[in-house]
Amino acid sequence: MVDVPPVVLDRASGTPLSVQLADALRTATVAGTLRPGDRLPSTRELAVALRVSRTVTAAAYDQLLAEGWADGRRGVGTFVVGTATAAPARSPAPRPARPRTPTPIDLRAGAPCLEVLDRAAWRRAWRAAGDPAPDAGPEPAADPGFQRAVTEHLLRHRGLPAAPGDVLATAGTSAAVAELARLLPAGSRVGVEDPGYQRVVGALRDAGATVVPLPVDGDGLVVEAVPPGLAAVYCTPAHQYPLGRRLSAARRLALVARARAEGWWVLEDDYDGELRYDVAPLPLLGALGPDVTVHLGTSSKIVSPTLGVGWLVAPPELRAALVARRTATGTRPARAGQRVFAALAASGDLARHLRRLRRELAARRDEVLAAVAAGGAAAEGDPAGAHVLVPLPDLRVEEAVVAAAAERGVAVDGLGRHWTRPGPHAAGLVVGFAAPTRADLGCALPVLTGALRDVLGRDDDRPASREGGGPVEERVRR
Repeated sequence: MVDVPPVVLDRASGTPLSVQLADALRTATVAGTLRPGDRLPSTRELAVALRVSRTVTAAAYDQLLAEGWADGRRGVGTFVVGTATAAPARSPAPRPARPRTPTPIDLRAGAPCLEVLDRAAWRRAWRAAGDPAPDAGPEPAADPGFQRAVTEHLLRHRGLPAAPGDVLATAGTSAAVAELARLLPAGSRVGVEDPGYQRVVGALRDAGATVVPLPVDGDGLVVEAVPPGLAAVYCTPAHQYPLGRRLSAARRLALVARARAEGWWVLEDDYDGELRYDVAPLPLLGALGPDVTVHLGTSSKIVSPTLGVGWLVAPPELRAALVARRTATGTRPARAGQRVFAALAASGDLARHLRRLRRELAARRDEVLAAVAAGGAAAEGDPAGAHVLVPLPDLRVEEAVVAAAAERGVAVDGLGRHWTRPGPHAAGLVVGFAAPTRADLGCALPVLTGALRDVLGRDDDRPASREGGGPVEERVRR
């Protein structure tokens, strides 16, 4: 028997059942439930299924045949044609299409530079990741190949010696911090940089921790301002987010010393530590204090969030506690992304990608600095990573520049949303330069210049609004 399409008949309605049936079949064709070429049930089968007389189904089919929605083939059956172009009178008029809003060029921090990613290498890595047999069971720690790849990566690019067994896979930095926080007693106080990474603030709070904002200055986290009684301190020492400074050597030593003396963990988020240009890296906290430091890394900023994978290197007792919790709860990071990352590393494609990435981002950073200077401002931050800070006089100016850029098709991020404690706060722009293509960046930077010049009151031979607006408008038209 041919499947009966979903049809609802209202026997209390004044509309004849044959008309209701014809309308329902017509609507099913328009919606795609019935497709051209589908065979309809016979009038007898449909009558039995709907508990109506065969006269009703025959009348409905006759109407559809007359309209061209169906075609009868002698000895074979009735088939959906769906070629009629006029909608029935009872069908509602189609809604007018909404005008599409052009996607803004994104100058916010946090996204990787996909333009330099070799797509052939990307495809090779995914194919290689599919070569091993499917897993028969979960692996709560990490894929062994991923552990070896991360160990080599950390030694070569970050100077951190570790054994493969020291490495646990994670689903990213925020997920790793949440996992670690759940190992702490409920309500434990965890210090975080302020301004800082708000996703980690959210992850800590969601895990039941009490967040304690810690001040940051030009040398990074102010260690002497860390209060007693904390269970852990989260920081971004290689490239403070969002201020772009690195933690000084003296403060690194002081932070590790306090962690040892007071018995708390240091959560070192090395989210873009591989991206340094002409500044020599300082020793990682994980190297200075491996007994008190959890080193966190991620593939999201250097490759793509598609992999959904990061890593942590932690003391043995903490790793064991994490693995035990994962085993008990059934939570663990997926192995597919781990295997792709391992394949990229094993082929040498990851190292080649990082070299291209550093060259590209260094050149982009120079262009951003020039655009900001042309707008009458100055950018701050170490020559590293994929964002810079542009200090501004106050929050009012910050909001005005963000709005002016948005009106011209460019999304920029204000410093205001990165604070945890109540204001007043320093204001500024957090300008990322990895996400756009090079062509889009070339369109966006004059907009940034124009927005800064308009709000800060800098004059130029040409009107700032025209200089800031034209290139993006041309891009959108293309």
